[in-house]
Amino acid sequence: MMLNARSDYRPDPHLYLQLGELIALTGGACFAEQMLRLVQDQVSIDGLEISEWTLDAPQLTDSRVEVLGRAGVHARQVGSRAPQPLLQSIERMHDPLLIEFKAPDGSNPRNLRRAHQCHLVSCSGSKRWVISAYRLPSERRFSLAELSQLKSLSSTLLPLVEHHGQLLGHDGAEVIGQALDDAEVGRLQQVFGRRLLQASVKLSAREQEVCVGLLGGCTVPELAQRLNVKNSSVETYLKRAAAKLGVSGRNGLTKWMTAG
Repeated sequence: MMLNARSDYRPDPHLYLQLGELIALTGGACFAEQMLRLVQDQVSIDGLEISEWTLDAPQLTDSRVEVLGRAGVHARQVGSRAPQPLLQSIERMHDPLLIEFKAPDGSNPRNLRRAHQCHLVSCSGSKRWVISAYRLPSERRFSLAELSQLKSLSSTLLPLVEHHGQLLGHDGAEVIGQALDDAEVGRLQQVFGRRLLQASVKLSAREQEVCVGLLGGCTVPELAQRLNVKNSSVETYLKRAAAKLGVSGRNGLTKWMTAG
């Protein structure tokens, strides 16, 4: 099923805050998780996968699919992420598409391989960027209103997926996230320092290192190795910093950062 770009959908104010968080996480390990949360607040879905396709031009008879992130139920659980009808639609496309596949009638509600699927696709040359949304077969199929909402969101989310893939610097392997480089970390440190001054909050040097590292896309184990401390120490520094900032956890830290 394909829809045109026209829609009467109007986002709520909370969407803009979530979008700010998603932008802040572009190129990071939590990008797909944040996108899932953003979409779930607009349309009920159980999971998503984002991917980049490179078609074999000019014949477009083959494709290479690189997964850029997963959250919740995803293609690995529901079967092939490149069913033949999807590949054929992607090969022929010239404009952004929305493609729906419903779970077959009588499918087992516990069988994830029969989930309802909605694929949002953008294109540029031989490149395709895909957001695949999944809903368990025990739930109803996507309504026209929900498909319209997803189509409206795609105009904002698909360019971010393209940028996310560029920041990952993938090399053909399946990747989920990547931390910022040294120059980007330096800029992030400066911005974080200004936010602390604005909020009149003082953090220890180690607390600041942990916050900047997490904001830059590092995982707790990666930070622990970099700082030569235990994972539990990194989590303790985060908790102390979060308490001083009046937030909770990594997501609260991101929200505090983007709110400024």
